[in-house]
Amino acid sequence: MKDLVRAFAKLTLALLTLLCVGAAIFYAYQFAFPPQQQQTAALNLPQVDFGQCGSPTSSGLDPTDLAYAFQLEQYRDLLDKPASADRSEVNFTVEEGELPIDVTARLEKEGLIENADAFLLLLKCRHAAEYIQAGDHVMRRNMTMDEVILSLQRGTTRGVTITIRPGWRAEQIADYLTTVNLPQFDKDVFLELVQEGDATFAFLQDRPRNGSPGLEGYLFPETYQVLQGITAPQLINRLLSEFDQRITPEMRAKATNQGLTLQEAITLASIVERETVKPEEAPIIASVYLNRVRAKTYLNADPTVQYAIGYVPEAKQWWKTPVTLEEYQKVISPYNTYLNPGLPPGPIAEPSMNSIQAVLEPAQTDFFYFLATGDGGHVFARTLEEQNANLAKYGYAPAPTPQP
Repeated sequence: MKDLVRAFAKLTLALLTLLCVGAAIFYAYQFAFPPQQQQTAALNLPQVDFGQCGSPTSSGLDPTDLAYAFQLEQYRDLLDKPASADRSEVNFTVEEGELPIDVTARLEKEGLIENADAFLLLLKCRHAAEYIQAGDHVMRRNMTMDEVILSLQRGTTRGVTITIRPGWRAEQIADYLTTVNLPQFDKDVFLELVQEGDATFAFLQDRPRNGSPGLEGYLFPETYQVLQGITAPQLINRLLSEFDQRITPEMRAKATNQGLTLQEAITLASIVERETVKPEEAPIIASVYLNRVRAKTYLNADPTVQYAIGYVPEAKQWWKTPVTLEEYQKVISPYNTYLNPGLPPGPIAEPSMNSIQAVLEPAQTDFFYFLATGDGGHVFARTLEEQNANLAKYGYAPAPTPQP
Protein backbone atom coordinates (compact mmCIF):
# COMPACT_ATOMS: atom_id res chain seq x y z
CA MET A 1 0.00 0.00 0.00
CA LYS A 2 2.85 2.39 0.86
CA ASP A 3 4.47 1.67 -2.51
CA LEU A 4 1.24 2.56 -4.25
CA VAL A 5 0.98 5.86 -2.36
CA ARG A 6 4.60 6.73 -3.23
CA ALA A 7 4.03 5.94 -6.91
CA PHE A 8 0.89 8.07 -6.94
CA ALA A 9 2.78 10.97 -5.33
CA LYS A 10 5.57 10.76 -7.94
CA LEU A 11 3.03 10.70 -10.76
CA THR A 12 1.22 13.71 -9.31
CA LEU A 13 4.50 15.64 -9.02
CA ALA A 14 5.43 14.82 -12.59
CA LEU A 15 2.05 15.96 -13.88
CA LEU A 16 2.28 19.21 -11.91
CA THR A 17 5.76 19.85 -13.33
CA LEU A 18 4.57 19.30 -16.89
CA LEU A 19 1.59 21.56 -16.27
CA CYS A 20 3.84 24.35 -14.99
CA VAL A 21 6.20 24.09 -17.95
CA GLY A 22 3.28 24.09 -20.39
CA ALA A 23 1.76 27.12 -18.72
CA ALA A 24 5.07 28.97 -18.91
CA ILE A 25 5.43 28.23 -22.62
CA PHE A 26 1.83 29.22 -23.32
CA TYR A 27 2.24 32.47 -21.37
CA ALA A 28 5.43 33.34 -23.22
CA TYR A 29 3.91 32.59 -26.61
CA GLN A 30 0.79 34.66 -25.96
CA PHE A 31 2.24 37.69 -24.23
CA ALA A 32 5.82 38.12 -25.38
CA PHE A 33 4.67 39.86 -28.55
CA PRO A 34 2.85 42.91 -27.08
CA PRO A 35 0.64 45.27 -29.12
CA GLN A 36 3.04 48.19 -28.80
CA GLN A 37 5.77 46.07 -30.37
CA GLN A 38 3.41 45.11 -33.21
CA GLN A 39 2.57 48.72 -33.94
CA THR A 40 6.26 49.51 -34.57
CA ALA A 41 6.63 46.63 -37.02
CA ALA A 42 6.63 48.82 -40.10
CA LEU A 43 8.53 51.85 -38.78
CA ASN A 44 11.83 52.81 -40.40
CA LEU A 45 14.17 52.01 -37.50
CA PRO A 46 17.96 51.66 -37.71
CA GLN A 47 19.43 48.35 -38.84
CA VAL A 48 20.34 46.15 -35.90
CA ASP A 49 22.26 42.97 -35.36
CA PHE A 50 19.78 40.83 -33.47
CA GLY A 51 20.85 37.95 -31.28
CA GLN A 52 20.35 34.20 -31.39
CA CYS A 53 17.86 32.21 -29.37
CA GLY A 54 20.11 29.21 -29.25
CA SER A 55 18.90 25.76 -28.29
CA PRO A 56 16.87 24.81 -25.21
CA THR A 57 20.11 23.66 -23.57
CA SER A 58 21.91 26.98 -24.14
CA SER A 59 23.01 28.79 -21.00
CA GLY A 60 22.04 32.37 -20.28
CA LEU A 61 18.63 32.31 -21.95
CA ASP A 62 15.89 34.27 -20.22
CA PRO A 63 12.61 32.39 -19.62
CA THR A 64 10.91 33.88 -22.70
CA ASP A 65 13.75 32.97 -25.06
CA LEU A 66 13.91 29.54 -23.44
CA ALA A 67 10.23 29.02 -24.26
CA TYR A 68 10.81 30.09 -27.87
CA ALA A 69 13.83 27.80 -28.12
CA PHE A 70 11.76 24.82 -26.92
CA GLN A 71 9.08 25.57 -29.50
CA LEU A 72 11.60 26.10 -32.32
CA GLU A 73 13.02 22.63 -31.77
CA GLN A 74 10.10 21.12 -33.68
CA TYR A 75 11.00 23.30 -36.70
CA ARG A 76 14.77 22.86 -36.49
CA ASP A 77 14.97 21.22 -39.92
CA LEU A 78 13.23 24.19 -41.55
CA LEU A 79 15.35 27.00 -40.14
CA ASP A 80 18.33 26.65 -42.50
CA LYS A 81 16.34 25.22 -45.39
CA PRO A 82 15.36 27.53 -48.28
CA ALA A 83 11.67 27.52 -49.12
CA SER A 84 12.53 26.74 -52.75
CA ALA A 85 15.42 25.89 -55.06
CA ASP A 86 14.17 28.65 -57.37
CA ARG A 87 16.77 31.44 -57.55
CA SER A 88 14.47 33.98 -59.17
CA GLU A 89 13.69 37.27 -57.46
CA VAL A 90 10.34 38.73 -56.47
CA ASN A 91 9.27 42.09 -55.15
CA PHE A 92 7.67 41.92 -51.68
CA THR A 93 6.03 45.02 -50.22
CA VAL A 94 5.49 45.71 -46.51
CA GLU A 95 2.79 48.32 -45.97
CA GLU A 96 3.04 51.06 -43.34
CA GLY A 97 1.63 49.78 -40.04
CA GLU A 98 1.34 46.17 -41.25
CA LEU A 99 1.60 43.71 -38.35
CA PRO A 100 4.32 41.03 -38.29
CA ILE A 101 1.73 38.25 -38.20
CA ASP A 102 0.18 39.60 -41.44
CA VAL A 103 3.58 40.04 -43.10
CA THR A 104 4.40 36.45 -42.15
CA ALA A 105 1.15 35.10 -43.57
CA ARG A 106 1.84 36.78 -46.92
CA LEU A 107 5.41 35.50 -46.99
CA GLU A 108 4.08 31.96 -46.61
CA LYS A 109 1.36 32.51 -49.22
CA GLU A 110 3.91 33.77 -51.77
CA GLY A 111 6.20 30.82 -51.12
CA LEU A 112 9.04 32.85 -49.60
CA ILE A 113 8.91 30.87 -46.34
CA GLU A 114 7.78 27.31 -45.76
CA ASN A 115 6.07 27.64 -42.38
CA ALA A 116 4.51 30.78 -40.90
CA ASP A 117 4.52 29.51 -37.30
CA ALA A 118 8.23 28.73 -37.45
CA PHE A 119 8.98 32.13 -38.98
CA LEU A 120 7.00 34.00 -36.31
CA LEU A 121 8.88 32.14 -33.59
CA LEU A 122 12.19 32.97 -35.26
CA LEU A 123 11.17 36.63 -35.50
CA LYS A 124 10.50 36.63 -31.76
CA CYS A 125 13.67 34.70 -31.02
CA ARG A 126 15.73 37.25 -32.95
CA HIS A 127 13.82 40.17 -31.40
CA ALA A 128 13.46 41.36 -35.00
CA ALA A 129 9.75 42.05 -35.44
CA GLU A 130 10.04 45.69 -34.41
CA TYR A 131 12.72 46.33 -37.03
CA ILE A 132 10.78 45.22 -40.12
CA GLN A 133 10.98 48.06 -42.63
CA ALA A 134 8.01 49.32 -44.63
CA GLY A 135 8.54 49.49 -48.37
CA ASP A 136 9.61 47.27 -51.24
CA HIS A 137 11.98 44.37 -50.68
CA VAL A 138 13.52 42.37 -53.54
CA MET A 139 13.88 38.77 -52.34
CA ARG A 140 15.12 35.54 -53.84
CA ARG A 141 12.83 32.54 -53.59
CA ASN A 142 15.69 30.37 -52.32
CA MET A 143 16.40 32.41 -49.18
CA THR A 144 16.53 30.85 -45.72
CA MET A 145 14.30 32.24 -42.97
CA ASP A 146 17.17 34.21 -41.45
CA GLU A 147 17.97 35.71 -44.87
CA VAL A 148 14.32 36.75 -45.24
CA ILE A 149 14.47 38.41 -41.81
CA LEU A 150 17.64 40.29 -42.77
CA SER A 151 16.02 41.44 -46.00
CA LEU A 152 12.94 42.70 -44.15
CA GLN A 153 14.95 44.73 -41.65
CA ARG A 154 17.15 46.48 -44.23
CA GLY A 155 16.30 49.98 -45.35
CA THR A 156 14.50 49.75 -48.69
CA THR A 157 14.16 51.74 -51.86
CA ARG A 158 11.00 51.80 -53.90
CA GLY A 159 11.21 49.42 -56.83
CA VAL A 160 11.42 50.35 -60.50
CA THR A 161 9.53 48.49 -63.22
CA ILE A 162 11.56 47.71 -66.33
CA THR A 163 10.49 45.86 -69.48
CA ILE A 164 13.01 44.10 -71.72
CA ARG A 165 11.29 43.61 -75.08
CA PRO A 166 11.69 40.50 -77.27
CA GLY A 167 13.78 41.15 -80.37
CA TRP A 168 16.01 43.78 -78.79
CA ARG A 169 19.76 43.40 -79.07
CA ALA A 170 21.96 44.14 -76.05
CA GLU A 171 22.68 47.72 -77.14
CA GLN A 172 18.97 48.49 -77.29
CA ILE A 173 18.53 47.10 -73.79
CA ALA A 174 21.39 49.27 -72.55
CA ASP A 175 19.97 52.38 -74.25
CA TYR A 176 16.56 51.74 -72.72
CA LEU A 177 17.94 51.20 -69.22
CA THR A 178 19.57 54.65 -69.31
CA THR A 179 16.09 56.18 -69.71
CA VAL A 180 14.61 54.69 -66.53
CA ASN A 181 15.36 55.74 -62.98
CA LEU A 182 18.38 53.51 -62.24
CA PRO A 183 21.09 55.91 -61.01
CA GLN A 184 23.66 53.15 -60.36
CA PHE A 185 23.29 51.56 -63.80
CA ASP A 186 26.36 51.99 -66.04
CA LYS A 187 25.69 51.39 -69.75
CA ASP A 188 29.35 50.85 -70.65
CA VAL A 189 29.84 48.29 -67.87
CA PHE A 190 26.66 46.51 -68.96
CA LEU A 191 27.78 46.20 -72.60
CA GLU A 192 31.29 45.17 -71.60
CA LEU A 193 29.94 42.36 -69.41
CA VAL A 194 27.54 41.23 -72.14
CA GLN A 195 30.38 41.10 -74.65
CA GLU A 196 32.73 39.24 -72.30
CA GLY A 197 30.05 36.68 -71.47
CA ASP A 198 31.81 35.73 -68.24
CA ALA A 199 29.04 34.32 -66.02
CA THR A 200 28.83 31.24 -63.84
CA PHE A 201 25.49 29.82 -64.96
CA ALA A 202 25.73 26.19 -66.06
CA PHE A 203 23.82 26.78 -69.30
CA LEU A 204 26.56 29.21 -70.40
CA GLN A 205 29.35 26.70 -69.81
CA ASP A 206 27.96 24.49 -72.57
CA ARG A 207 28.59 27.06 -75.31
CA PRO A 208 30.94 25.77 -78.02
CA ARG A 209 34.39 27.31 -78.12
CA ASN A 210 33.89 28.52 -81.67
CA GLY A 211 30.57 30.13 -80.77
CA SER A 212 29.86 33.64 -79.61
CA PRO A 213 31.14 34.08 -76.04
CA GLY A 214 28.72 36.89 -75.24
CA LEU A 215 25.43 36.98 -73.37
CA GLU A 216 23.31 38.12 -76.32
CA GLY A 217 20.19 35.97 -76.49
CA TYR A 218 20.23 35.04 -72.80
CA LEU A 219 19.02 38.38 -71.34
CA PHE A 220 15.50 37.09 -70.93
CA PRO A 221 12.83 39.53 -72.18
CA GLU A 222 10.26 40.13 -69.46
CA THR A 223 8.88 42.79 -67.12
CA TYR A 224 10.89 43.02 -63.90
CA GLN A 225 10.66 44.81 -60.58
CA VAL A 226 14.14 45.93 -59.54
CA LEU A 227 15.54 48.16 -56.83
CA GLN A 228 16.46 51.67 -57.84
CA GLY A 229 20.06 51.12 -56.78
CA ILE A 230 20.64 48.03 -58.94
CA THR A 231 23.99 47.94 -60.76
CA ALA A 232 24.82 46.61 -64.23
CA PRO A 233 26.33 43.31 -62.93
CA GLN A 234 23.33 42.75 -60.64
CA LEU A 235 20.88 43.42 -63.45
CA ILE A 236 22.65 41.03 -65.82
CA ASN A 237 22.55 38.37 -63.11
CA ARG A 238 18.81 39.00 -62.70
CA LEU A 239 18.14 38.55 -66.43
CA LEU A 240 20.31 35.42 -66.64
CA SER A 241 18.59 33.97 -63.56
CA GLU A 242 15.23 34.45 -65.25
CA PHE A 243 16.50 32.65 -68.36
CA ASP A 244 17.81 29.80 -66.21
CA GLN A 245 14.44 29.42 -64.50
CA ARG A 246 12.30 29.70 -67.63
CA ILE A 247 14.30 27.34 -69.85
CA THR A 248 13.48 24.03 -68.19
CA PRO A 249 15.36 20.71 -68.47
CA GLU A 250 12.49 19.45 -70.63
CA MET A 251 13.00 22.33 -73.06
CA ARG A 252 16.74 21.65 -73.21
CA ALA A 253 15.97 18.01 -73.99
CA LYS A 254 13.70 19.15 -76.85
CA ALA A 255 16.60 21.16 -78.30
CA THR A 256 18.69 17.99 -78.28
CA ASN A 257 15.86 16.14 -80.02
CA GLN A 258 16.01 18.74 -82.79
CA GLY A 259 19.74 18.09 -83.16
CA LEU A 260 20.62 21.44 -81.62
CA THR A 261 22.68 22.58 -78.67
CA LEU A 262 21.01 25.09 -76.36
CA GLN A 263 23.05 27.91 -77.91
CA GLU A 264 22.07 26.83 -81.42
CA ALA A 265 18.40 26.70 -80.40
CA ILE A 266 18.56 30.20 -78.88
CA THR A 267 20.48 31.49 -81.92
CA LEU A 268 17.81 30.18 -84.28
CA ALA A 269 15.04 31.46 -81.98
CA SER A 270 16.56 34.95 -82.10
CA ILE A 271 16.38 34.90 -85.91
CA VAL A 272 12.78 33.64 -85.78
CA GLU A 273 12.00 36.46 -83.33
CA ARG A 274 13.26 39.12 -85.74
CA GLU A 275 11.42 37.55 -88.71
CA THR A 276 8.06 36.98 -87.01
CA VAL A 277 5.24 39.51 -86.80
CA LYS A 278 2.32 37.16 -86.32
CA PRO A 279 3.11 34.82 -83.38
CA GLU A 280 1.20 31.91 -84.92
CA GLU A 281 3.64 31.87 -87.86
CA ALA A 282 6.72 31.35 -85.69
CA PRO A 283 6.67 27.49 -85.83
CA ILE A 284 6.44 27.59 -89.64
CA ILE A 285 9.29 30.11 -89.97
CA ALA A 286 11.32 27.97 -87.57
CA SER A 287 10.66 24.93 -89.78
CA VAL A 288 12.03 26.76 -92.85
CA TYR A 289 15.30 27.58 -91.12
CA LEU A 290 15.60 24.11 -89.58
CA ASN A 291 15.13 22.60 -93.05
CA ARG A 292 17.96 24.82 -94.32
CA VAL A 293 20.21 23.97 -91.36
CA ARG A 294 19.69 20.26 -91.95
CA ALA A 295 20.41 20.70 -95.65
CA LYS A 296 23.69 22.39 -94.63
CA THR A 297 22.99 25.35 -96.87
CA TYR A 298 22.74 29.11 -96.41
CA LEU A 299 20.04 30.52 -94.13
CA ASN A 300 19.83 33.78 -96.16
CA ALA A 301 18.29 35.49 -93.12
CA ASP A 302 18.02 39.27 -93.44
CA PRO A 303 18.12 39.88 -89.64
CA THR A 304 21.64 38.41 -89.47
CA VAL A 305 22.85 40.97 -92.02
CA GLN A 306 21.06 43.72 -90.09
CA TYR A 307 22.81 42.57 -86.92
CA ALA A 308 26.19 42.67 -88.66
CA ILE A 309 25.54 46.17 -90.05
CA GLY A 310 24.80 47.47 -86.55
CA TYR A 311 23.67 51.00 -85.78
CA VAL A 312 22.62 53.22 -88.69
CA PRO A 313 23.21 56.85 -87.57
CA GLU A 314 21.30 58.52 -90.40
CA ALA A 315 18.22 56.42 -89.62
CA LYS A 316 18.88 56.39 -85.86
CA GLN A 317 18.10 52.69 -85.65
CA TRP A 318 19.82 49.39 -85.02
CA TRP A 319 18.00 47.22 -87.56
CA LYS A 320 18.53 48.63 -91.07
CA THR A 321 15.42 48.26 -93.23
CA PRO A 322 15.45 47.35 -96.01
CA VAL A 323 18.68 45.47 -96.65
CA THR A 324 19.71 45.76 -100.30
CA LEU A 325 20.93 42.95 -102.55
CA GLU A 326 24.34 44.63 -102.66
CA GLU A 327 24.60 44.61 -98.87
CA TYR A 328 23.99 40.87 -98.78
CA GLN A 329 27.36 40.44 -100.51
CA LYS A 330 29.27 43.44 -99.13
CA VAL A 331 28.70 43.03 -95.38
CA ILE A 332 31.69 40.93 -94.39
CA SER A 333 30.86 39.28 -91.07
CA PRO A 334 30.51 35.76 -89.67
CA TYR A 335 26.92 36.79 -88.88
CA ASN A 336 26.07 37.32 -92.56
CA THR A 337 24.18 34.13 -93.41
CA TYR A 338 24.19 35.03 -97.11
CA LEU A 339 27.98 34.54 -97.12
CA ASN A 340 28.33 31.87 -94.43
CA PRO A 341 26.39 28.58 -94.44
CA GLY A 342 24.57 27.38 -91.36
CA LEU A 343 23.86 29.29 -88.18
CA PRO A 344 25.71 32.47 -87.19
CA PRO A 345 28.19 32.31 -84.26
CA GLY A 346 25.53 33.18 -81.69
CA PRO A 347 22.15 34.82 -81.05
CA ILE A 348 21.41 38.19 -82.63
CA ALA A 349 18.68 39.33 -80.20
CA GLU A 350 16.71 38.30 -77.12
CA PRO A 351 14.06 35.78 -78.26
CA SER A 352 10.63 35.53 -76.68
CA MET A 353 9.36 32.29 -75.19
CA ASN A 354 7.08 31.98 -78.22
CA SER A 355 10.06 31.96 -80.60
CA ILE A 356 12.02 29.55 -78.41
CA GLN A 357 9.07 27.15 -78.28
CA ALA A 358 8.71 27.47 -82.07
CA VAL A 359 12.26 26.18 -82.55
CA LEU A 360 11.81 23.39 -80.00
CA GLU A 361 8.44 22.34 -81.46
CA PRO A 362 8.50 23.50 -85.10
CA ALA A 363 5.80 22.85 -87.65
CA GLN A 364 6.46 19.76 -89.75
CA THR A 365 6.88 21.20 -93.26
CA ASP A 366 9.05 20.87 -96.35
CA PHE A 367 9.08 24.65 -96.89
CA PHE A 368 12.43 26.10 -97.90
CA TYR A 369 11.43 29.71 -98.58
CA PHE A 370 9.13 32.41 -97.26
CA LEU A 371 8.24 35.94 -98.21
CA ALA A 372 6.70 38.89 -96.36
CA THR A 373 3.29 39.77 -97.77
CA GLY A 374 3.20 43.33 -96.44
CA ASP A 375 0.51 42.79 -93.81
CA GLY A 376 2.74 41.21 -91.17
CA GLY A 377 2.23 37.74 -92.57
CA HIS A 378 4.28 35.52 -94.85
CA VAL A 379 3.71 33.19 -97.77
CA PHE A 380 5.76 29.98 -97.87
CA ALA A 381 7.24 27.95 -100.73
CA ARG A 382 8.84 24.55 -101.21
CA THR A 383 10.90 25.30 -104.32
CA LEU A 384 12.71 28.25 -105.88
CA GLU A 385 10.13 28.24 -108.67
CA GLU A 386 7.30 28.62 -106.14
CA GLN A 387 9.26 31.37 -104.39
CA ASN A 388 9.76 33.28 -107.65
CA ALA A 389 6.05 32.99 -108.39
CA ASN A 390 5.31 34.49 -104.97
CA LEU A 391 7.87 37.24 -105.57
CA ALA A 392 6.17 38.17 -108.82
CA LYS A 393 2.75 38.08 -107.18
CA TYR A 394 3.79 40.48 -104.40
CA GLY A 395 5.89 42.78 -106.60
CA TYR A 396 9.41 41.71 -105.65
CA ALA A 397 12.41 41.11 -107.92
CA PRO A 398 13.17 37.43 -108.64
CA ALA A 399 15.17 35.63 -105.97
CA PRO A 400 18.89 35.04 -106.60
CA THR A 401 19.88 31.43 -107.09
CA PRO A 402 20.84 30.12 -103.63
CA GLN A 403 24.43 29.17 -102.95
CA PRO A 404 25.09 25.39 -102.91
